Amino acid sequence: MKAKGISSIMINRIRKYRKQKGMTQADLAQQVGIARQTVNLIENGKYNPSLDLCIRICQCLNTDLNTLFWEVEG
Repeated sequence: MKAKGISSIMINRIRKYRKQKGMTQADLAQQVGIARQTVNLIENGKYNPSLDLCIRICQCLNTDLNTLFWEVEG
């Protein structure tokens, strides 16, 4: 169950940062070298990306792994 909570955080932040940059799923997919359907699966918590893919997504969205994938305690 805990992994699902982590996925939920990931979904919200990828979609949020992608939309803030005015990008579609297809735009993000093209820039990181994956299919648009893969972006959709990641955003909906149905696919866990590799570390390499996570880093490419972060670079494309001008953010870092902690901001995009982990909840900040506060």
